[in-house]
Amino acid sequence: MSFYFHQDSLSLQSTMSTTFTFLFFSFTLLFSFFSFLLFISRIKPWCNCNTCKTFLTMSWSNKFVNLVDYYTHLLQESPTGTIHVHVLGNTITSNPENVEYILKTNFNNYPKGKQFSTILGDLLGRGIFNVDGHSWKFQRKMASLELGSVVIRSYAMELVIEEIKTRLLPLIASVAEKKTASKADNTSEDVLLDMQDILRRFSFDNICKFSFGLDPCCLVPSLPVSNLANAFDLSSTLSAQRALTASPLIWKMKRFFNIGSEKKLKEAIKIVNDLANEMIKQRREIENGVESRKDLLSRFMGALNSHDDEYLRDIVVSFLLAGRDTVASALTGFFILLSKNPKVEEKIRVELDRVMNPNQECATFEQTREMHYLNGAIHESMRLFPPVQFDSKFALEDDVLPDGTFIKKGSRVTYHPYAMGRMENIWGPDCLEFKPERWLKDGVFVPKCPFKYPVFQAGSRVCLGKELAIVEMKSVVASLVKRFDVRVVGPNQEPQFAPGLTASFRGGLPVKIYERT
Repeated sequence: MSFYFHQDSLSLQSTMSTTFTFLFFSFTLLFSFFSFLLFISRIKPWCNCNTCKTFLTMSWSNKFVNLVDYYTHLLQESPTGTIHVHVLGNTITSNPENVEYILKTNFNNYPKGKQFSTILGDLLGRGIFNVDGHSWKFQRKMASLELGSVVIRSYAMELVIEEIKTRLLPLIASVAEKKTASKADNTSEDVLLDMQDILRRFSFDNICKFSFGLDPCCLVPSLPVSNLANAFDLSSTLSAQRALTASPLIWKMKRFFNIGSEKKLKEAIKIVNDLANEMIKQRREIENGVESRKDLLSRFMGALNSHDDEYLRDIVVSFLLAGRDTVASALTGFFILLSKNPKVEEKIRVELDRVMNPNQECATFEQTREMHYLNGAIHESMRLFPPVQFDSKFALEDDVLPDGTFIKKGSRVTYHPYAMGRMENIWGPDCLEFKPERWLKDGVFVPKCPFKYPVFQAGSRVCLGKELAIVEMKSVVASLVKRFDVRVVGPNQEPQFAPGLTASFRGGLPVKIYERT
C-alpha cells in the first residue's frame, strides 16, 4: 500500500513540477511580450518622418557605407546641426554650442545614465567610464593624481620605447626584408601586413604592462593568439552590440537564459576577470614583500588601501579599454590618411630629420615636444577618424539646448565627433582634406576649442590620458615613418567600420612595407 502511495506522490510531484515550469515559462513569455509592446509604444516605430523610415528600412545603406556617414549627412543638412531619431529616442548633435552645454554648462543634467551603465556594466562594472556622481569624482581625482605624476609618465614612456625598439621595429623590418628579397628573386609575391592588427597588438602589450605589470607578448615575431586580447575584443564588441538591439529586453532575456551572444559575452568576460583577479592576487603578495611596482594596479592598490578586488578589477579594465583600443584606432586612421598624402609624409620626415639624430630609432620625450607638424598631423587624422565616433548621455530633467532643441527627461542625447570633423561651418570648405597646417600658427602647434573638437571629450570628463596617448602616437609614427614607407593596398574606397566601443576598420588594414634607403 505504501509503495503505491509513494508512486502516486511522485507522480503528483512530477505533474506539479511540469505545471509550474509551464506556468513559469508562459508567464515569462507573456511578460516579455507585454514589455516589448510597451517598448514599441514608447519608441513609436510607426513614426512617418523620413529619418525614421530610412533608419528602420536600412535604405540609408544604398548611398552610405557606414551609419555614421548617414548621420553626418543628416547633420550637414540640418540648419541647427541637430537631428532626432525618434525610433531610438535619440537626439544627435554636431553643434559646438550644444556640445559645450552638455559637457560643461549643464554638465550635471547629462550623466552617463543608468541605461548606459547597464549596457556596459558586465564588462566595466564600477569603473570610471561607467559611473556618475561620487564614484566618478573619486576615481577621476585618483586617476588625475596618478596619471599626472612624473614617475608614471616616465614609466609609460619607457614601456613605449621598449616595445618599439624590441618588437615593433624588428617585426616591421622583417616584413620589409621579405619584400626586398622577393624583388631580388624577381618573384611577384606581395608580402602584406595587417597594420591594424599590428597596432592593436602593440597597444595591448603596452597597456597591459602599464596597467597590470603583465606582458602578454602579442607582438613577438610569431604573432601568437592571445586569449586575453581575443576575450577583451569580444567583450567590447558584444557589449557595444547591446546598444544596437531594438529593445534592452532582448539582450536581457538572452542573458537570463544564458544563450547566444550573451553566453559568449559571459565566457569572454570570465577570461578577463580571471586574469585580473590573478594579477590582483600577485600584487597583494608583492605588496607584502619587498618589491615595489610602478604599474597602475599597484599604484591604485597603494592609494586605495582597499581589499575590494572587484572594484580594483573594474578600474583597471576601464584603463585597458581606454589605452588599447583608442590608440590603435587613432594610429590606424593616421596611416590610412598618410598613405594617401605623400606631401604630408615628406613634411613629417623633414621635421623628424631636424629634431632627431640620423641613426636614432626612437624619439625622446623632449624631442616629441618639438614635433609640432607631427602633432598637427595626428590631431588632424583624429578629426577625420576619431577613435570614439560618438558619445551619449541621458537627460536627468527636461531641458532646452542652446539651438532651441527640447530634450525630454530620460531621453538620450548624443554628440558626434565623427560628423563634427566633417562640418564646413566648423572647419571650413576644406573640411574633408587632410591638412595638418590648420593646427599650426607660425610653425607652432595650437590646439582648437575642445567643444569643436571633442575627440578627447571636454569639460569635466575630458580624457585624463590625452597627453600620454599623444606622446605614444608620436613615438610610434616617428619611428616608423623615419625608416619605412607604409603603403595601404586595395581599392581606393571609403573604409567600413566594424561595430564596437571604439572605431575599428572592417577587414583590417593591409599594407606593404618598404625600407627607405
